[in-house]
Amino acid sequence: MTTSEPLARLAAELDFIGRRLQVVSQELQHAQLATPPAPAPAPTAQPMQPPTQAAMPAAMQSPMQPSMPAPMQLPMQPIAAAMSAPIPGPPQQPASQPPPLSPPAGPTWPQSGLPTYVPPPPLPERLGREGAGSKVVAWIGGSVTLLGIVLLMVLAVQRGWLGPEPRVLVGGGLGLALIAGGLWVHRNPAGRSGAYALAATGIAVLYLDIAAATSLYELMPQWAGLLVALLVAGGGLLLSARWNAQFIAVWVIIGCALCDPFLTHGFTPLLVSFLVVLQIGAMPVQLVRSWPSLALVAGIPPVLASLVTTVFTLRSGDPLQTAGAALAATVVGVAIAVIVTVRNQQDMATPVILLATAPVAALVAGFALTRSEAAWLAVIVAALMLGVAVCDRWLSTPVTVTAAILGSIAVVDATMHALTGPTQAITLLGEALVLVLAADLVRHRAALLASLLTAICGLLWGLTVVTPVTLVLYRPGAEMTVSTALTGLLMTLVAIAIPLVAYRMDVIGPPTRNAGPWIVAGLVMLYGATGAVLATALLVSPDRSGFLFGHTVITVSWTVAAIALLLRGIRSAALRAVGLVLVGASVVKLILFDLAALDGLARVIAFLVAGLLLLLAGTRYARLVVHGGVITDESRDVTNQVPD
Repeated sequence: MTTSEPLARLAAELDFIGRRLQVVSQELQHAQLATPPAPAPAPTAQPMQPPTQAAMPAAMQSPMQPSMPAPMQLPMQPIAAAMSAPIPGPPQQPASQPPPLSPPAGPTWPQSGLPTYVPPPPLPERLGREGAGSKVVAWIGGSVTLLGIVLLMVLAVQRGWLGPEPRVLVGGGLGLALIAGGLWVHRNPAGRSGAYALAATGIAVLYLDIAAATSLYELMPQWAGLLVALLVAGGGLLLSARWNAQFIAVWVIIGCALCDPFLTHGFTPLLVSFLVVLQIGAMPVQLVRSWPSLALVAGIPPVLASLVTTVFTLRSGDPLQTAGAALAATVVGVAIAVIVTVRNQQDMATPVILLATAPVAALVAGFALTRSEAAWLAVIVAALMLGVAVCDRWLSTPVTVTAAILGSIAVVDATMHALTGPTQAITLLGEALVLVLAADLVRHRAALLASLLTAICGLLWGLTVVTPVTLVLYRPGAEMTVSTALTGLLMTLVAIAIPLVAYRMDVIGPPTRNAGPWIVAGLVMLYGATGAVLATALLVSPDRSGFLFGHTVITVSWTVAAIALLLRGIRSAALRAVGLVLVGASVVKLILFDLAALDGLARVIAFLVAGLLLLLAGTRYARLVVHGGVITDESRDVTNQVPD
């Protein structure tokens, strides 16, 4: 026996096993196709009978054998005998008979319901495509050229080369030559990538040349330099829109934003102004082409530059110029956000980012101004943002909500800068009350959100400064003012108005269905009313007798309000629920607070009056329920007619 005979036997066995596995795989596939996906009524047609074991061909019977002989038990045969073994093929069926393993008639299922995933080519392959290397080299060359122009301008000033006018003329001539070269190369479709790089480099060189002429050489006033820069930026970006080449516009703005600080003596208001000019130049492009990336790269640099400029202005600089440049960045950023939203309602992220960052520049710049100047600046920002918030008919919901949040922050900022002391909390609560009434009048949820945020700030400031939590406790010698009573009254009104308006606008449900907001509003209302009554009583009598009288009035007033709500709640489950909660609060106050804090006649009056009122109210309530009226279960939309 030679060495090749065992290898031949092993090859024959592996071939035999492979054929058996192939046959088993075919049977499993046919069985899977024959299995229905779900139980269904029996078809009217005669189902096809499965083939019997005897009728199946030998090739299909061989996989059904109970065992396979061991490889070492086969007799030794030559290679030709092993390789000449018959290979079972597909069963031969007569032309008149269907295949025995064909699936029954019925719906056929596709073998693959999902498209085949084609992975992207690797980076070396993409870079190896025709023209890819030339694009990379062209844009890298443009970036290096732009940086070299900036370094040349700075070095020419330091070394005194030529004069200011020749430097500007050389830079302008180079920029025009690059743009002309880009226009010439663009005529040939094969050189479009090089044309884009040439034109973008020329536009950036012209823009930076004007910035250098305005800031470094002072050859023209700032307003004239900004105007010429606007014309250059607008024309260059419109060229990118005409060629439908977004990368030109993005590259020009990024390159100019990175190189501008070298030509404007660092972070100054003039730098912010030149970056705002780029923003304005991008606005017509946004009207023609909806390019979110262009809006972002044009809107973020002015805000960042304004923040850094404000930090430097706190030490030295002109605060008014810094604030003016920051306000311009805010206004233009908001305008671009609105344009992006109107142009593309599907893009939610870009306008929200622009709208959330644009007001930050002006609000932070207020720290470099006096209190009155910062207040007026915040008022302008608040009016701008709230104006955007009420335009929910044309703008998307995320944009209006973001504008409402930023508008309320600006309102709070203006109030905190304009006023001091307790009047800050009073004014914030008053502004929240006005905003919620305006929201109810014009039916704008954004205004309701702004009123809620302003009310939260006013409430927190009031609890900290004006009406502290310890007001309900007697503190000998504590000073009470009219502002304390007024703050408590405004807390009560705001806590009543906001949930009611939200309920009328279908923002929240009734107390029986959505109890959380009503409970929070009820707690604020009770505290505000308690503070207002107690502060008034202490203003009349600033000793312990005023404190006792005030808490007696509070307990009785809570009980009266609970009874009124219960009587009105015969036909409203929401009022009935609030009334029952207020009854529980009155009883808890009687037992936990009045019993320990009050003494003498005040304690007796509080318990007697509250108990009698609750007794009479319970009797009257039972009679009303029995003798008539309609009890509505608003949580389940069920109305029960009570028989007379």
